[in-house]
Amino acid sequence: MGDWRSLAGVDPGRLRAARLAAHFAAQWLARIARGCVPPRANDFHTNLGWNDAERALATHAWPGGGRAGLKIADLTLVIWDRGHGMAPPALLRLDGRREADVREWLGGRLRQLGLDPDALDAPAPYQMPAHPLAEGVPYAAEGLAAALDELAAWFGNGDLVLNEVRQRIKARGLEAPPVRCWPHHFDLDSLISLGSGAAARTVGLGFSPGDEYYDQPYFYVSCHPPPDVATLPSLPPAGHWHSHHFTAAIAPADRILEAGDQQAAAETFLRAATDILIA
Repeated sequence: MGDWRSLAGVDPGRLRAARLAAHFAAQWLARIARGCVPPRANDFHTNLGWNDAERALATHAWPGGGRAGLKIADLTLVIWDRGHGMAPPALLRLDGRREADVREWLGGRLRQLGLDPDALDAPAPYQMPAHPLAEGVPYAAEGLAAALDELAAWFGNGDLVLNEVRQRIKARGLEAPPVRCWPHHFDLDSLISLGSGAAARTVGLGFSPGDEYYDQPYFYVSCHPPPDVATLPSLPPAGHWHSHHFTAAIAPADRILEAGDQQAAAETFLRAATDILIA
């Protein structure tokens, strides 16, 4: 984990375009994971970790030690071939390339590593939103440089503060799994399990770069079964309670950006919300 990167805020439309492009690009990591990483329950083998030094999302290792990654700041796919003498990583910048170009390049890299390139063609177990990339339009990273850099900063900051709060939760003797990115929703989260049997509950600690509910990045703390938000205490200034389709404490980007200390605003919100929902 690195340090918090100060966020200046960029044009919302460009940030949305950057998020959608990165979300589509990350599906190549999910395809690789589904075909090359040993399967685990609940599709856990397809989730991604944040590598702050590379500013990249990265797969779990496949047999032999290699991994694939996506550098969000410039939309570059990376293959780290740890099993072949620590060779330099193979890089493919996506700007100007179509999905078919990416498939051809990745297929060749997997073949060289002794992995099955046809695994890239297996259907995903979920639907992606409609996007011009799926119709053959090329990636356009060059025109989204500032927005992609901001998006990478949000992911890095999200990983940083979620892990800080996760360690705080673990210190209380509660189980909080590693923070991972799920390629379907493109969010970072750690799902905390509380109780057992009929009294079992879960609290989700997470960060989303934006979705159909909030067209901007946001931090969240969710709970299942959902409580009645009318009975819950108020949250710190960065946060509010959301109850449409799901119940969660939400701290959207615009409130984080206007805070004098952005990191403190995010951490204060996450700590308060997790304390409320765990209790």
